[in-house]
Amino acid sequence: MRNKRSLLFVSILVVIAMLAVFPFRVSANHSWGKYHWARTSNPFTLKVGDNVNSAWDSYLNEAISDWTQSSVLNLTKVAGSTSGSTCAPTQGRIEACNAAYGATGWLGVAQIWTTRGSHIAQATTKVNDTYFNMAQYNTPAWRRLVMCQEIAHDFGLDHQDENFNNPNLGTCMDYTSNPLGPPSNEHPNQHDYDQLVSIYSHTDRFSTVGMAIPEGAPAGFANADVHAQENWGEKVRDSADGRSSLYVLDFGNGNKVFTFVFWAE
Repeated sequence: MRNKRSLLFVSILVVIAMLAVFPFRVSANHSWGKYHWARTSNPFTLKVGDNVNSAWDSYLNEAISDWTQSSVLNLTKVAGSTSGSTCAPTQGRIEACNAAYGATGWLGVAQIWTTRGSHIAQATTKVNDTYFNMAQYNTPAWRRLVMCQEIAHDFGLDHQDENFNNPNLGTCMDYTSNPLGPPSNEHPNQHDYDQLVSIYSHTDRFSTVGMAIPEGAPAGFANADVHAQENWGEKVRDSADGRSSLYVLDFGNGNKVFTFVFWAE
């Protein structure tokens, strides 16, 4: 009897130790730092301004529909407030744009304005028709991958994998040279939805969704001209093969503009 009690006691200790080392949590690990939209409840609804033309409408619609499958986030398309060539941000929401931005080297760019530390206050997604008009990228698979990924950066998701030569993971948050696969990298996967639950599992005491940037932000922050690469600020990260880069323009006191770049080959 004493041996059984001893074994039971040891078993309980082992379980407790395992819980301490491997606590229950959503299995996901590709958040973009701690950046997220502040909100006071879940699920929350984030507006996406439509500034794309007919060549991109279906892909923006698909990205919005895909990410709205999340249990914590709803995206809704609204009329855009800018133009593709300018793609100026609107406080409290995302603006999605396309234009022939020129031989900039990038396929897509996601930019977020953060305030009060890690809270996203406005965001933009841009896709570059200079490259998407080329045969290599002018395919439904490439358009889906890049639109899906850049929109996701605008609410805090990072990449699951940044090696273009690894086998596809079946998510648009995976870099690849063959988005069609198999498996296809044109849409989110369950790991992405799990990560969103992890990012947005808490709530905040205030909201940046649909709201103006809080008073006290530095002059020039909300309407910062970060259209050209020379205005993106300091490069703080590159993927191993240089196909992905992250830049930050720091205005001080937690007010920053981040630019996530998807480079063309």
